[in-house]
Amino acid sequence: MIMNENLKLECEIRNLLRLKGPLSVAFITRFLNEMGFECTRQKVERVLRDLVSRGVVEASLRYNRRKHYQLRREE
Repeated sequence: MIMNENLKLECEIRNLLRLKGPLSVAFITRFLNEMGFECTRQKVERVLRDLVSRGVVEASLRYNRRKHYQLRREE
């Protein structure tokens, strides 16, 4: 059950990043909660760390020293 929930969360995070571009964890969490997903910032960070380690998403520090995540471009 938890694995299925994480997979669905991964798909929604990828869709959000595809539609809205680079986002911080706070905004990703906010948009997911507005869409009806009950999730915490820690849960979103855990899924994002997994996506970064698999090379699906890349993280970068922005001007306000907060990590922003975006989909990795296909070359």
